[in-house]
Amino acid sequence: MSKLFEELDYRQTQLGELILRRRRVLSLDRDVVEVILNDEHLMSDMFTASEIALADIPLDRMTATAPDILVGGLGLGYTADAVLGHDRVRSLTVVEYLAPIIEWHRAGMLPLGTRLAGDPRCRFVEGDFFALALGNAGFDPDRPGRRFDGIFLDIDHSPDFHLNPSHAALYGEDGLTRLKRHLTGSGIFALWSNDPPDSTFLSRLESHFTAASAEEVRFFNPLLGEDCVQTVYLGMMRDEG
Repeated sequence: MSKLFEELDYRQTQLGELILRRRRVLSLDRDVVEVILNDEHLMSDMFTASEIALADIPLDRMTATAPDILVGGLGLGYTADAVLGHDRVRSLTVVEYLAPIIEWHRAGMLPLGTRLAGDPRCRFVEGDFFALALGNAGFDPDRPGRRFDGIFLDIDHSPDFHLNPSHAALYGEDGLTRLKRHLTGSGIFALWSNDPPDSTFLSRLESHFTAASAEEVRFFNPLLGEDCVQTVYLGMMRDEG
């Protein structure tokens, strides 16, 4: 049996204390890898269904034959890994603000090992997704103004529950207008939320995209003994059918 608790790494970052840890959940008889930021639970590998769905749902509706995808927020890598699971994806760019998270992937310290770092289609960019989204140059430092067939975002807890107050602007009218500039003409914006669908935000997406939807992702939480509902929002530049 593994240790009940193990701190794998500790870093001081521009956002505060960042901790990578592994702990044993006795009730589930399994290890859980978690990332903690300033005593706040940021991510874990206990439940990954919605992170995977953030990639699978929009890619299943995408018409581009060899899409270029951008993921905002690397985390433990499950969205990025699901993107790379689609063989037709030509390239994946992942923007991550915290350098240690990129280092953990390159060093193979996380459950996915070096799978992302070792895939030639995948590139990590250290940067502020929100600042890049609202700016003019775009997300690719080597190709200013580059557009993507899909932008999949998983950083904040929900459209109105942000890790940093500076993120709020992206989810407003002007922010969505600016974000659309980084999509191709048939591109899709997908957003992860820890909460059930919110009609106000969905209405805002509908006013900016040709088609929009809020897809519920349900999974059983054995710790609570009940189903949980999270959401993948989609904003499509045209109806993908």
